[in-house]
Amino acid sequence: MDSHSRFAPRLPGPAINPIVDNSDEPQPSLSDLHDFEPKLEFDDTELLAPSPLEISDFFPEDVMVGDFVLAEDPELEPEEDVNPLEDDFEDQLREQSENFQAPRNKCDFLGTDKQGRHIFGIYASRFPEKSQLEGFVREIIKEIEPFVENDYILVYFHQGLKEDNKPSAQFLWNSYKELDRNFRKNLKTLYVVHPTWFIRVIWNFFSPFISDKFRKKLVYISSLDELRQALGLNKLKLPDNICDLDDKLNPSRKPSTPPPSSSINASRQQQHKMATTHQFGVPLKFIVMNSPCLNSIPPIVRKCVDSLSITGVIDTEGIFRRSGNHSEIMALKERVNRGEDVDLKSVNVHVIAGLLKSFLRDLAEPLLTFELYEDVTRFLDWPKEERSRNVTQLIREKLPEENYELFKYIVDFLVKVMDCEDLNKMTSSNLAIVFGPNFLWSRSTSTSLEEIAPINAFVDFVLQNHKDIYLIDVNQRTVSVD
Repeated sequence: MDSHSRFAPRLPGPAINPIVDNSDEPQPSLSDLHDFEPKLEFDDTELLAPSPLEISDFFPEDVMVGDFVLAEDPELEPEEDVNPLEDDFEDQLREQSENFQAPRNKCDFLGTDKQGRHIFGIYASRFPEKSQLEGFVREIIKEIEPFVENDYILVYFHQGLKEDNKPSAQFLWNSYKELDRNFRKNLKTLYVVHPTWFIRVIWNFFSPFISDKFRKKLVYISSLDELRQALGLNKLKLPDNICDLDDKLNPSRKPSTPPPSSSINASRQQQHKMATTHQFGVPLKFIVMNSPCLNSIPPIVRKCVDSLSITGVIDTEGIFRRSGNHSEIMALKERVNRGEDVDLKSVNVHVIAGLLKSFLRDLAEPLLTFELYEDVTRFLDWPKEERSRNVTQLIREKLPEENYELFKYIVDFLVKVMDCEDLNKMTSSNLAIVFGPNFLWSRSTSTSLEEIAPINAFVDFVLQNHKDIYLIDVNQRTVSVD
């Protein structure tokens, strides 16, 4: 049976809607400004049951395969009959990027979301011309490949797409086929930011032919405020052209950040009002001063580590790699902050692991401190023969005592996780990828992919050389390191 006989020319499907809502989980809503039915140049009832002639007018000789439409002859383009869906529809987005020069990096690391999953940003404004797209996509795959063994998030910023860099359906399908299973399986959500009506029409037009799993992963986002809320990030370091477009599309929104002085005052007032039982979202020193911490280890951290260290739990495949149920994690955090004594015996292993990662991520200052950020991000520049000395000196001499104790405690536990890597598949490298962004981040900006690599390498080095680094008690850290 050939490809044309397998796919009837008739293309049934639901009426076009701005939002694809097939997910079992709630998705971020679109703002009122953009949540509308696009005004089409043709009657949308024609899309519900088009005739064979109309289908051939739209996509001559096309067939449906997997998630995309494939043209049998991608080089064949009509000279006179222009596809109405391929008109110059990106005027508003393009005018923001005429003078924009794409940076050298292909994508950005935007941080971790509310469940500790890595977030990567891809920008249409950085797409090269069509002849160079293949190499561009391969560079993106190469950049994020070390991270996709874990659950991850993609954010696609549609601003800046132009006719000369718009990929064809054939190209998208070929790129999709090159992705290995981890890329497709571990992608949890694909956010499309500032979508045009064109994207909505195309997506809904072909939605009956797209797999349910893939369809549930796509979420439209109409403003950066919505994106911050969806990801659980207060700060997003994004290119100016995207922020400028967002201001233009959402002129009535309130400023997302207060003036610096107001922010400082609000932070101080919050600390005064904060209950002494809080263990999430506060400085480590605050916890040590107000909670029964043995050797500076917060009670909830000790509970998580004790629960995860049990045989049959610590060897769980994908421990720390898989995301725990977000609502359960949030409920446990609220109970802990109220001072309740939580019992983790019957809690799912991935929820407990997520709770531990969330504790580190919610600290007011990263466990490895802002002071060490510049030193750690230069790790890969150090000569190999000097790395052991430099890492040991940083940890022993520059970390505050409570940070040193907690970091040592968690590293000791992660080494035990590594000892079970035959079962849990978590090597030192895998654990470093998970915990690197939770141990250290920048005070003022998002951490780029160029900076996350040395941070992860630093953590990997500590895990592999923990015996040499910690062959000394905290009370003896005043010994000089030659």
